[in-house]
Amino acid sequence: MIDLRKAFETGGALILAPAYLLLDNGPQPGKAVLIREGVFAEIGEPEVLVKRHAGATLVQLPEHLVMPGFIDTHTHLTQSLGKSLVFGEPSEIFRRIWVPLEGSLDEHMVYLSSKLAALECLRGGFTAAVDAGTRSAGHIGRLVEAARETGLRLVVGQICNDLGGAALRPERNEIIRIAEAHLAAFAGDRLVHPSLAISIPEAGSDWMLKRISDMAAEADVTFQTHVNEHLVAVERSLVANSRRPLEHLDHIGALGPQALIAHSTLITPHEMNLLKDSGTAVAYNPVASVWKGNAIAPALQLQALGIRFGLGTDGTRADGFRLMDAAESLQRAGYGLASGDSSCGGGWLWLEAATRMAADAVGLGAVTGRIAPGLAADFLLVNLERPEFTPSHDLTWELVRYGNRDQIDAVFTNGRLRLLHGWPVDWDARELMRELRELAVPAIAAAPVTRIHPTADSILAGRS
Repeated sequence: MIDLRKAFETGGALILAPAYLLLDNGPQPGKAVLIREGVFAEIGEPEVLVKRHAGATLVQLPEHLVMPGFIDTHTHLTQSLGKSLVFGEPSEIFRRIWVPLEGSLDEHMVYLSSKLAALECLRGGFTAAVDAGTRSAGHIGRLVEAARETGLRLVVGQICNDLGGAALRPERNEIIRIAEAHLAAFAGDRLVHPSLAISIPEAGSDWMLKRISDMAAEADVTFQTHVNEHLVAVERSLVANSRRPLEHLDHIGALGPQALIAHSTLITPHEMNLLKDSGTAVAYNPVASVWKGNAIAPALQLQALGIRFGLGTDGTRADGFRLMDAAESLQRAGYGLASGDSSCGGGWLWLEAATRMAADAVGLGAVTGRIAPGLAADFLLVNLERPEFTPSHDLTWELVRYGNRDQIDAVFTNGRLRLLHGWPVDWDARELMRELRELAVPAIAAAPVTRIHPTADSILAGRS
């Protein structure tokens, strides 16, 4: 067995020669990749690269697939403390659970929650995640600190609500000042990328929605918001604006290539055309639809229309392989069965929607999402010496249907080893979990969270 830690502690340029290298044209045998200074530098046959780069260290990986890391197009890192509080709860849990919980967290709890969530992301094969913005009181710096310490590539949203929905509601000019400072703070950063967000359209005035979207476009960053996720939100928008949320964003000029719309589960054919014509991207969150949503985003139709989309977790379950499986399964259950579509886009669609397409949807297409020269070396070593991949007839489909996070031997961002066999190599995750076990219960108890249902454990306990 290869000593992976030793193999990647050599420093300097590396040539990885795996059993398969996942490229744009699928899993390729007999290919190697040169990594130099945290970037994929060259792809070719192993012997050719070795001759051309005599100073590089060759790492033979005969039992592994080297593939791009997954990209979570929509998550909430500061919700990890209460992630199992929402099971079985009706929709719009953000009003009763997430806003009260996040708003009650102090700086240290924001840091701990974010670090736990970042660890879960990396364990699930996500080398990058798009955080929709913490609703805590101005502690975004601790969230970023947690991401840096774990090595997770982060697109971090600065919430710019001017009508509530967060712990703080600054004056309009102060919101703009904070947004400008946020954009400037991470300009040119190799690991953290800024984004601007308004939680939901009704949390921002028309002026603020348009202004923040325009600021994002001018800075070439992503503008995030949750749209057309729940029926009650659609109806509130109709009452307030005589337009559905997505229609209203189009009406005020807040859509565009910079916009990333989370969910879009309740969209009409007309609204799909609005997405297409404006170049707006969608975060398709299949597990969130199953666990707490009202509908399934029509991802196959989005693909057919050329609408950009990628897969997101919405903070539900950080396992990139299971996310792909859920994405395909929901399209099959929601649309494929009724139409006799047995492929539902094909295994390659879901693999790309979790990597290359996701990077494009969140504005990172020139940074990560593929194994290609010039892009950041964000990648996974997947162990193929597993029963699930034996025998292998169609590795692309097998990754979607049989992949799981326990098959990931190592996780890298910017060419640096971050996790080995599911655990960090340069910090103590077990100490983090010990501290969280002590502090999470009182933190949750102090938050004004309202659950509709008791926990399943309490129901079972009542039977005795």
